[in-house]
Amino acid sequence: MSTDKKVSPTSLPNPAATDHKAESSFIEEPTRSRRQWLEPLALLGPAGLWLFLLLVLPTLIIFELSLVPDIKPGDIVNPSGLDNYLRVFEPINLQVMGRSVFFAVGTMAICLVLGFPVAYWIAQMAPKRWQNLLLLGFILPNFTSSLLRSYAWITILRPTGVLNSILTSIGLPALELLNTSSAVLIGMAYSYLPYMVLILYASLEKLDRRLLEAAADLGANPVQTFWKVTIPQTFSGIAAGSILVFITALGDFVDPELLGGASSMTVSRLIYNQFLGATQNWGFGSALSMVLIFAVSIAIALLIKYGDMEPQR
Repeated sequence: MSTDKKVSPTSLPNPAATDHKAESSFIEEPTRSRRQWLEPLALLGPAGLWLFLLLVLPTLIIFELSLVPDIKPGDIVNPSGLDNYLRVFEPINLQVMGRSVFFAVGTMAICLVLGFPVAYWIAQMAPKRWQNLLLLGFILPNFTSSLLRSYAWITILRPTGVLNSILTSIGLPALELLNTSSAVLIGMAYSYLPYMVLILYASLEKLDRRLLEAAADLGANPVQTFWKVTIPQTFSGIAAGSILVFITALGDFVDPELLGGASSMTVSRLIYNQFLGATQNWGFGSALSMVLIFAVSIAIALLIKYGDMEPQR
């Protein structure tokens, strides 16, 4: 007796159906591939075009002008060398660049020293229902123009201003702060302190209090706990806030111009003079701009590298 099973015609593979599936798969694969790069292009295209027209293209134009010595408005652009970049390294220009770095680093340090305790108190000690309101209080000054804030500090720091009126009323000598480096640091620290507080708050809010309690149980004093537990956990926030304040302060124009006087020349003011001042030299101003862009790019690279680091445990 035969044991072979009868095979139904419907159970046999259909060559036509198989070929149709293969053909459909072959057609869908390029379509899916095109969709994978068309969708991001549609989303990023407008912003990319905007960035190209307002950032990349002007930077390329500035770089071309930086290669033309002693060019003025209306002159023919004919790149011919690196003379403008060599002028950047003259002693007087290096002094201006060093002063700009000093103001940026000083502002960063002041904002970090003042902002860390405030951010820690808001994130860890203030009642939850008041935290948003306290943060809003730090942001509110930024709703006004930086020009108005600088003029307010002029009113406070001038010889007959609010500060000296209070000092003389209590028998203390008046201070000569306006048109000094101290006035510039005060104005810049006031302008950029909210940025530091907000970034540090975001980092300190995630602080693991269990580690603080464990450090206390193991006999660590508050200073040891701060350096061994708090700082490692919030290092990414400290790095991000410090670099952001440094980048912004490095290119500040308003505060040094209004609060520092002629003795507080910075790179941004020097660039302004080359383009809109009495002695116009667009080539040298463009070279200074490219050096400033390069310095800011390095700071941004450091921000990208250290700003997203995971908290150390």
